[in-house]
Amino acid sequence: LDETDCMVEIARFFLDFSVEESCGKCTPCRIGTKRLYELLNKICEGKGCEQDLVDLKDLALTVKNTALCGLGKCAPNPVLSTMDCFYDEYVAHVKDHKCPAGKCSSLLDFVITDDCIGCGLCAKNCPVDAISGEKKEKHIIDTAVCIKCGTCIE
Repeated sequence: LDETDCMVEIARFFLDFSVEESCGKCTPCRIGTKRLYELLNKICEGKGCEQDLVDLKDLALTVKNTALCGLGKCAPNPVLSTMDCFYDEYVAHVKDHKCPAGKCSSLLDFVITDDCIGCGLCAKNCPVDAISGEKKEKHIIDTAVCIKCGTCIE
């Protein structure tokens, strides 16, 4: 792990595993982990608010303290530890609608740089035709059409 990894996304990754592996016997694990995942997903998509951060921490502590199995008791740990150590990343996702690591595609702004030579590769790869421009001239991204999939930079 380094500064190119999004801690919010990493917490979501581990929660996804926990949701899939939950046996469903106890409510905190069955519903709590799913709700934690939904909150993290909302934050990664740039739709989160400050109250979601409060709810996320409260729910993580509740699941940890009330789950009946080891999975349920440990599932919130990635959320709690990333919130403790990397809270500024959560705030950036919610308040600034930015992912400091540049991993959450919904929070990225795609732009054509000045060194664009107009090769057309990005436009050709765009699945929604959000990129236009003449050959050998700088292209333009229609931000209203762009779905922020990142195909243009691959």
